[in-house]
Amino acid sequence: MSAAISASRCDPAAQSLSALTVGQSARIQSLQVDEALRRRLQELGLIPGTHIRCLFRSYSGDPCAFLVRGTVLALRRCDSDRIHIQTE
Repeated sequence: MSAAISASRCDPAAQSLSALTVGQSARIQSLQVDEALRRRLQELGLIPGTHIRCLFRSYSGDPCAFLVRGTVLALRRCDSDRIHIQTE
């Protein structure tokens, strides 16, 4: 098990990215996704320590728009549930 994954399980303040409300910010702590999706998310700038902010949530709650490194990304709930964050 990687250190990033085990650290997020031990940290009581860790939560999933999908828990952010509009306007709330956090830092990415870990990605618990398969290797192909991990690579794609990292290419988009979602790496541990990166600041992220929830900008918009659709009426149904899926997808959500997030601001990451000056870029707006829309993520499905099934993906954002597996991204662990540390709220600020």
